[in-house]
Amino acid sequence: MERSVQKVPFGHVESDTYSGKGTLVYYDMFQDVSDLELERAAEQAKTRGFAKLVLYPLHEETIRRMWKRMVDPYYKREDRLFEWRRGHEDEAKITIENWEGKRKKYTPIEAALRHLAEKYPQPLFLYLSPETANAFASFSSFEEWIGKVRLILNEPPKEPHPKLAEYRHRWDVVLENS
Repeated sequence: MERSVQKVPFGHVESDTYSGKGTLVYYDMFQDVSDLELERAAEQAKTRGFAKLVLYPLHEETIRRMWKRMVDPYYKREDRLFEWRRGHEDEAKITIENWEGKRKKYTPIEAALRHLAEKYPQPLFLYLSPETANAFASFSSFEEWIGKVRLILNEPPKEPHPKLAEYRHRWDVVLENS
């Protein structure tokens, strides 16, 4: 993670445009995610004081490799997210990341996380389904990345992956009443 030096004129005062800490990234295929689940993610971002909520839809090739599953085309799932965001009260704080759509191919989660870490304010929190969290935990790079990001699961996993269970202190679950 590179940090660049920024030069500012003498007497510069930071503006109040930055409100919040870090970024909550909803990393999902967004095939079967309802508006209610998207609202829950937006509410978590607001409640926990994140500067940004980033919706990161996965490309079909990534989904095919991770879960061996067929889904709607990327553009349809992305259009649905844009439609949901339009008119939302926190529309300015919600970003739909289309990096994977531009690549148009399989993108390993490590590459996606590097891209997100370079582009958005730190710290990074990943908002995941238990299925996605288990898939992430099965990768060899999980141990490296779990030290750099925290996980927020949208529901408790029924059978957590052994690595996910080992790093239980690095993730928590959204409460039903929130």
